[in-house]
Formats: sequence, structure tokens, C-alpha cells
Amino acid sequence: MFFVRSGEQHCCPCCGGALKVVGSRRRGYIGDTGERVILVIRRLRCELCKRIHHELPDILVPYKRHCSQSIEQVIAGEKGLSVVADESTINRWKKWFRALAGYFLGCLISIAARFTKGAVEERSELPGSSLQRIWAHVGDGSGWLARIVRPVANANYWVQTRSAFLSG
Repeated sequence: MFFVRSGEQHCCPCCGGALKVVGSRRRGYIGDTGERVILVIRRLRCELCKRIHHELPDILVPYKRHCSQSIEQVIAGEKGLSVVADESTINRWKKWFRALAGYFLGCLISIAARFTKGAVEERSELPGSSLQRIWAHVGDGSGWLARIVRPVANANYWVQTRSAFLSG
């Protein structure tokens, strides 16, 4: 079991208020070799809007049970794939990313425009795939998925995909 604690100052992604630690919870994930790892992550409550947030490390993707390294290997179509996941899980990851790639790209462009205080222009010679266009913003080195997840989640742009919240 590992305890996760960030050294960064946090603010609420919803309203910008200060976050206060109110407890912790266990969060499991499956590593790239198939081992199950348990993390203890902090629960943070916004002092303004009272919403609860969980402090996830870069190795996790919200609502995914495998580490981000495994998911990015599958999405990138790396040769000699060493991911321990069944074929249906791999197909769901690919479908999930294809469905959200354009959204992630738009979020990254919006975040960049907000923080650079200027318009972000796409290159005129756009690469072929959505993944290549995303890589133009976050790089294609190891950890590119974490470099997408962190700003999108911290800007409160993460799309809720859990079906339990879809019912009325």
C-alpha cells in the first residue's frame, strides 16, 4: 500500500476555492505487468462550494482501473504490446479515446489559450490523426496521456463517463 500526497497547492477545479484535506480513501489499479496496487489518496473538500475532490497521481486516469502507461501503449499502438488486459478491455480503451480525442484536443487548445492570453493556432500542415494532433501539444514521449489528463481534469473539463450518473 502506498500513500499519495502532492506537494503542490491545490485549488478547486470547479470554483477556484481553497481545498482542505478531509480524509483519505483506497484506490486500486492494475499495473502494466498485471500486479494489483493499492494507493491511499487524499480526499479534499472545497471550502467555498463544499465539493469533494480526490488527489490522483499521474499514473492514474479517472475511472480507469489500469495504469495510464498501459492505456497509452494500447492507444499509441506500440509494437510488442506488453499490457496485461483482455481484448474487450483493450477495445474499450481504443473506443474511449477515439470518442474523446477531439474533445481532449479542444480542451488543451482552450487551456493553452487561457494561460498564454493569446489565440492558439493549429499548424497549417495538420498531422493525419487526432493522436498526432494531441502529441503536437503534449509531446509523444512516455507519459503523454498523463499530460492530457492532468490539465483537463484540473480545469474541470473531465467528462463523466460512469453510467451510474446517467440515470435520472
